[in-house]
Amino acid sequence: MPVKISVSSSSLSPWLLRSCRNPKSLFSASTLQSQDSVLREKPISESEVSHSSISESSVLETPISESSFPVKIDSEIRLSDQLISEGSRYAHSNLNPSQTEQEIFSLSADRILTQDNVVDVLLKNQNNPRLALKYFRWAEKQRGFVRGVDALCILLHILMRSKTPWIARDLLNQCITGDSSPSASVFIDHLFETSKICTSDSRLFNYLLSSYVQAGRIEDASICFDRMIKCDIVPPIMFRNTVLTALVRSNMTDKARNLYKEMLARGIFCDHFALDMMMRACLKDAKPEEAEEYFREMKARGLELDVVAYNTVIQAVCKKPDSIVACELLKEIKDKGWIPSECTYTIVIGACVKQGNLLEALRLKDEMVSNGLPMNLVVATNLLKGYFGQQDLNGALDLYSEMIESGITPNNVTYSVLIEGFCRNGSMEKAYEIYTQMKVAGIVPSVFMFNSLIRGGLKAQLQNKVAKIFDEAVECGVANVFTYNILLHWLCKEGRMTKAINLWDRMVSDGVSPSVVSYNNLILGHCRKGNMDLASNVLSEMLERGIRPNVITYSTLMDGYSKNDEIEQAFNVYDQMVSSNIAPNDFIFNTIINGLCKAGRTPEASDMLRKFMEEGFIPTCMTYNSIIDGFIKEGSISSSEAIYREMRDSGVSPNVITFTSLIDGFCKKKNIDMALKMLNEMRHQGLALDINAYNALIDGFCKKGDMRGAQELFTELFEVGLTPNTVIYNSLICGFRNRNNMEAALSLHTRMCEEGIPCDLLTYTTLIDGLLKVGNVFMASEFYTKMLAQGIEPDIITYSVLINGLCNKGQLDNARKVLEEMDMKNTAPNVLIYNTLIAGYFKEGNLEETYRLYDEMLDRGLVPDDTTLDILVSSKFEGNVVLAET
Repeated sequence: MPVKISVSSSSLSPWLLRSCRNPKSLFSASTLQSQDSVLREKPISESEVSHSSISESSVLETPISESSFPVKIDSEIRLSDQLISEGSRYAHSNLNPSQTEQEIFSLSADRILTQDNVVDVLLKNQNNPRLALKYFRWAEKQRGFVRGVDALCILLHILMRSKTPWIARDLLNQCITGDSSPSASVFIDHLFETSKICTSDSRLFNYLLSSYVQAGRIEDASICFDRMIKCDIVPPIMFRNTVLTALVRSNMTDKARNLYKEMLARGIFCDHFALDMMMRACLKDAKPEEAEEYFREMKARGLELDVVAYNTVIQAVCKKPDSIVACELLKEIKDKGWIPSECTYTIVIGACVKQGNLLEALRLKDEMVSNGLPMNLVVATNLLKGYFGQQDLNGALDLYSEMIESGITPNNVTYSVLIEGFCRNGSMEKAYEIYTQMKVAGIVPSVFMFNSLIRGGLKAQLQNKVAKIFDEAVECGVANVFTYNILLHWLCKEGRMTKAINLWDRMVSDGVSPSVVSYNNLILGHCRKGNMDLASNVLSEMLERGIRPNVITYSTLMDGYSKNDEIEQAFNVYDQMVSSNIAPNDFIFNTIINGLCKAGRTPEASDMLRKFMEEGFIPTCMTYNSIIDGFIKEGSISSSEAIYREMRDSGVSPNVITFTSLIDGFCKKKNIDMALKMLNEMRHQGLALDINAYNALIDGFCKKGDMRGAQELFTELFEVGLTPNTVIYNSLICGFRNRNNMEAALSLHTRMCEEGIPCDLLTYTTLIDGLLKVGNVFMASEFYTKMLAQGIEPDIITYSVLINGLCNKGQLDNARKVLEEMDMKNTAPNVLIYNTLIAGYFKEGNLEETYRLYDEMLDRGLVPDDTTLDILVSSKFEGNVVLAET
């Protein structure tokens, strides 16, 4: 049974402090110079024991029982002046005490022993370690004796001077592992102070340090280590490294770093082992930069670093990751003649892949193999990630084949990388093939694999495959909320809300609790369908179930209300979000501003921007673009110019959208000069025109009637590699129609068809109008028939063009048939159409039909305008003239 020692943790006794007024040097110079040497004591031989006056067995008697030691001792010890003087005299004497062993025990037996009595005897017999130890153990057994720290410390010093110093070490171990040992700070202080009156050996402090570590009292070991250094007692390097290792392994990394820095500050040598341990401490604390700093500092100090230190610092820089520095350190290893380990190569290759440097990763893999190290599974898996990252599917497949041929068996992680890689790159057939191979190999698919296959299948529109994989994931019991959310998001984005709600019900019935992301998906789906009441109900359900909405929840609702022209409701959601202590993000600020602009409340949006900026919002180019576009649509080009100048003054650079909006605005105002000025500014900033910018410019030139300038831009568009769209062709066709150049307009239509650009209703309406104006009714009729054959239904403008053109050519019956066709297609004619027909019949002198059409117009609820009344007045005047002539 281990010995339990009760030791006083009181302060040093007054007697001992007085004895230390003129302290001796603790250690000799030779001892201090050899502190970094590893001290190993050898056991005393049997012959040495037999020749001793007191044998080892007599000194180290039968282990003392727990009852041999009292629990409490006096906190204060006072000795008479006589004992003080005697203690001091014997402490500094090299002579043996005059008393015999029998006299010592008999004198002590005649009185109650105190700690000072024992200290006195120990000091008198410090040159006889065996006797001192025997007396100390005898005294411990005496009734009423209370052991103190001073007596124990003096005995330890005495034993350290003997030929068997490990006896002191064993006594230390017994004390440290006991339940009542003194605190580390008290023990080290008492050992240090008692050493001033009792010559000792520095190894005693090393033993104390080691005892704390072996006992698992790492905190006390740290205190002991710190006190030793501050007292200029430097443990040998082996003990220093042991304490640092224990601290790091016990996750006391801050204390380890502090002790390490203290040693460096005091000029105490730290070897590569200590450096490696400190770098590992930094890695434990996720501070790779600090680990690299330690390495650079010790390298600059000239420390001879070993391959282990290099491996650890490479591990640190790879965690950042910094593959360039890692490769430089790897080169240093090779320059020193060392061969990097398989682990080192693996780590550096992984860092290269993370930073997208696949070529260097492949080079290191080849170098690794050439050094006789096999390509392992981790390296192969990382390289697969690299190939997929660069969308090199063939390279990934070749490497996969090389793995199989080399006997490397893919594991769950490898298959996950393969499946995810093929899914991300759209190669779903190969992804499903790898998935099948994995199941044949007996590897159970993970939820990550299922999610990758579902996400990739949805992107590739493979709904049947996705349904099968999803059912399989549910059957395997691995489908989680992320699995359901992937499908839910896709269904809501596609507007398939019935299926989305069915999936929701299945998720709940399967015991999977919806997350805030699940609710956000449902809200998004309802918002996109314009069902804002249902979206609001989802938010209410979230709150009832105790699921706290996040900023995405509120921003989705606000965006939905804004797009549905319910800007006030969007503001209500904003107020609700703020009251919930959720800080709005830039998306929300932009949503509000954009919503106001789309609602035709751009001045209010501009004022709101000022308010948001006061709250810390920093507007972006997108913010200013919304306001500029809003003012342009409201016809306030001057206000849009002012916002543009404010944007430039605030340091926000305009983009292509900014310039396109301004160019479009100036063109609509027929201010081509300002539009061209914006074009020059745009090019000065190195911005290339996009198709929308060309749309705006070409349309502006066409409306101005400058068809030459429009054609030059049209030619330039092809030269910069852009393809004109239907809108651009419509602008040009309309421009030539307005110039009565139907030959050029028809030529552009032919070119559209040849290039596969679809014609829309505006294309046909413009061509029909132009052909009717030049009197080509037959060709206009052919285009109308072609338009209907393509499934393009005419609108009120098309019907107006047809009726107006036919009436102008005197084909009133055909014009009347067009009106009847409108009735058949439930397209209500407007006042303009009736005015055209009434004017046509009046021109033909058919006053009866003129008035009948007027009555029909009134029956439809249409209100005649000034043109209608002018025609009727003219018809009545003409009717009166006819009657008079008759």
